[in-house]
Amino acid sequence: MLTEFAVPHRFRFIAASLTAFLVSCLPRTAAADEVWLAARPFSPAVGASTAFSLNTGEYFSGEPLPISASRAAAVHLYSRAAPTDLGAQLPPDQALPEMRLTPPAAGTYMLAYDSHPDQISLPADQFHAYLHEAGLDSIISQREDDGNAEQPGRERYRRHLKTLLRVGGKSDGTYSVLTGQRLEIVPASDPLARSAGDKLTFTLFFDSKPLAGALVKAWHKQDEQTLTIRAQTGDGGKVGFNLPYAGVWMISAVHMLPATDTQDIDWDSFRGSLTFELAGKNIGR
Repeated sequence: MLTEFAVPHRFRFIAASLTAFLVSCLPRTAAADEVWLAARPFSPAVGASTAFSLNTGEYFSGEPLPISASRAAAVHLYSRAAPTDLGAQLPPDQALPEMRLTPPAAGTYMLAYDSHPDQISLPADQFHAYLHEAGLDSIISQREDDGNAEQPGRERYRRHLKTLLRVGGKSDGTYSVLTGQRLEIVPASDPLARSAGDKLTFTLFFDSKPLAGALVKAWHKQDEQTLTIRAQTGDGGKVGFNLPYAGVWMISAVHMLPATDTQDIDWDSFRGSLTFELAGKNIGR
């Protein structure tokens, strides 16, 4: 049975009776996969509902994750109006398969999701493969210098996710709002007003400061094929991509630091992603 939860600014949740027990049963090895927010649809009409979901997997293809108050540190919706704290409206004893919202006016809406920290321990070879894929070879070198290269990688990780909606065929400056996420990907120009084939520039922030020298990936999936474009942030934390295809894109990055407040964890990681739908005709496909 569906249950409705009232929230401010004429938005609503629709929650299924899926318990938080499902979240605790997720495979621990899945923690190293990409996680992103998706909307269905990304471009709703004014007054039409859209469903947000958490998704996890490899190659921008995966399974939905339940959304629960126990795992979500913060969930905020940004628009030209004041931000709405959706996390405060999550039911304490249920996990939601999705959040369904009805935007009341045209423009850009940005959903920002932050997770509570979670932990994972990987064998040394798997941990180093993950570090290399994430562009974190400096962590491998540091483990080698410390004599820990053969030890399991004990990591505490947090998710910092965002997605953009274009409601009523219009967009606005909400795309550039700084949410205060510890790892945050911010477009330099409105991606909802751009088209396939355009170059888009993003700034990567960590603790509200531009992060240089980080690997950033752009992901696109179509017809069971996944395109991944890699680039490194330069001075000012900026990175640019020529995105050749229309449709949904994810921009993602990982940042890692030594853990300093516990003997049980070696590394703190921060995993960020931004999803949006790019307009225009596909090029070369």
